[in-house]
Amino acid sequence: MRHLNYNHLLYFWTVANEGSIARASEVLHLTPQTISGQLKLLEDTFGEPLFQRAGRGLVLTSTGHTVHQYADEIFTLGAELSRRIHDRESDSSQLLNVGIVDSIPKLVARRILQPVLETDPAFRLSCHEGGLDHLLGELAVHRLDMVLSDRPMPPGLSVKAYNHLLGNSDVAFFVTASKANRYRAKFPKSLDHAPMLLPSRNSVLRRNLDDWFERTGVTPDVIGEFDDGALLNTFGEVGAGIFPAPVAVAEQFNRLYRSRLIGTADGVTENFYGISSERKVRNPAVALINAKAREQLFG
Repeated sequence: MRHLNYNHLLYFWTVANEGSIARASEVLHLTPQTISGQLKLLEDTFGEPLFQRAGRGLVLTSTGHTVHQYADEIFTLGAELSRRIHDRESDSSQLLNVGIVDSIPKLVARRILQPVLETDPAFRLSCHEGGLDHLLGELAVHRLDMVLSDRPMPPGLSVKAYNHLLGNSDVAFFVTASKANRYRAKFPKSLDHAPMLLPSRNSVLRRNLDDWFERTGVTPDVIGEFDDGALLNTFGEVGAGIFPAPVAVAEQFNRLYRSRLIGTADGVTENFYGISSERKVRNPAVALINAKAREQLFG
């Protein structure tokens, strides 16, 4: 196949989005004849038709659908590149795009990222939540500068990225202040058949807690399972049940969720990683986050 002409691809993408050559010609400020000729050259490049007639309009062929999906990604990424360069030129602050795995406690994420807001001039944060696989995909195409995760990048992924351990924290159980004394007495046996709010079963923390329950001979009454840590904590705040959280943020946790620490799950820790596309971190904001987390939050 001959080298792809991106002007031809742009004309095709515009026709596909507008639904006709006539409307695309208005958008591109070109004559319909010019666009038709460029589309023919693109189809010759691929060796297959990209459109077929449907009444007075055009619809994509199966090959056209495939080409349109790639064109969407190409031109969307190009627009993001243009915006990002423009932002850097028009704004004295630097933009830091961070992906946050949705199972990470929000207080931990805030404490990890706080140092970049305290620099002079401060960095401008853009935070995006999601699953680890999705965020790693965004990191691979440079839409993110780093990913905060509670587990390392899985082996075998075709993503060039590196795990940087920020630190770890023991895990404790919390409950509303009015119930704390009841469950502190005879902990951890007091958790037997107690109402419990836990992360979903696909999380590393949940598997570690299940192992701890088995070792200590405790069988809690699991009344809620959550993918989102913030939602779990919200249920805990209103007294729905006992819930786990890192000891590293216990003081802030008590204030925010009006809760009290009732005991620590000995041997259970939660690890936190900053995943970046650099083995040796050169991005100043990412380097600052890594250093401050290790020195101050988890040191």
